[in-house]
Amino acid sequence: TNSHNVGFTKSEAVVGKTFDTLFDLAEGRVIMSTFSSNTHRIFQAMQRGVKAGRKVCVIGRSMERNIEIARKLGFVDIEDKHFIEPHEVNRFADNELLVVTTGSQGEEMAALSRMAIDEHRHIKLKPSDTVIISAHAIPGNEGSVSSLMNKLMKAGVTVRYKDFDNIHVSGHAGQEEQKLILRLVQPKFFLPVHGEYNHIAKHAKTAVSCGVNKRNILLMSDGDQVELTTKYVKKVKTVKTGKSYIDNQNNKEIKAEIVNDRQKLAEDGIVNIALQINKSTKKVVGKAIISTYGLVPNKELGRFSHEIENIIDSFLLNAKPEQLSSPKIVQDELRAVIRKHIVRTKRRYPIITPVIFLV
Repeated sequence: TNSHNVGFTKSEAVVGKTFDTLFDLAEGRVIMSTFSSNTHRIFQAMQRGVKAGRKVCVIGRSMERNIEIARKLGFVDIEDKHFIEPHEVNRFADNELLVVTTGSQGEEMAALSRMAIDEHRHIKLKPSDTVIISAHAIPGNEGSVSSLMNKLMKAGVTVRYKDFDNIHVSGHAGQEEQKLILRLVQPKFFLPVHGEYNHIAKHAKTAVSCGVNKRNILLMSDGDQVELTTKYVKKVKTVKTGKSYIDNQNNKEIKAEIVNDRQKLAEDGIVNIALQINKSTKKVVGKAIISTYGLVPNKELGRFSHEIENIIDSFLLNAKPEQLSSPKIVQDELRAVIRKHIVRTKRRYPIITPVIFLV
């Protein structure tokens, strides 16, 4: 992931020094959030909390589980007396508490997000609280992290995020660490993984600069199967990967295009049009039946229907014979002109379903 980053990745130890500063500045409770898998980061926060005379409360199922395992294995060496349960937080003064929690990526159901909207059972945020977010937004999570920040700010707490240089360091190797491993191992074959394609391509270039034969480097994509021997490495085939959608009513797989249609219906609505057309006169027989859902409110339906009727009349008036040769062709032609009108006037892209009868 850091294959484009020149130099070494900063040591995790620098985050501990930042925690020292932030804990000294905090007058009330300290609430620290990071990745639940970053055990060393969590341990550093706990060490600083204990050093500052604070009780430690771990909140968030995945973080609780990870810390429990790490303590059993001896990686988090903190005595039981320093830990408290969430329901015990109100027994201690604010400056005696450290809460370590999940939710640094703005996940809606994570503990920190529920605290931010006052929906957490045990933690009710106060203006005296200091919230430390010791993580950067993963690509794609920027919006949810920004939303979390806004909610925390509205709650009146002090938020420490990117305003301190070493509040977070990456867990991925930079170019110099990658070079170090490549020179130590001196691999005959090299298959860079992790990150997007541009990251593994850059990692491959670093490997070439360290003496790996370019012909012995393989760049893979999801689903690629690789055959590896003492003499060669090659891609043998690719299997289907990606998302599989399951219908929650019958537990059967549904196609992606069906999911796309459902999303489109939810976002832009649907317009249904049923009408009879006299091919000889090129006029609508009777009156078109027009209904819409999720596009215009009921009070505007009359005006909207009148607009669509005018579009249909105009289309029929100027239609060439081949455009009226079959119901399918008429449906496609009408769908196109009606969609153009709706996009221009409503800035929406609804599903349009004309039902045509030629008489």
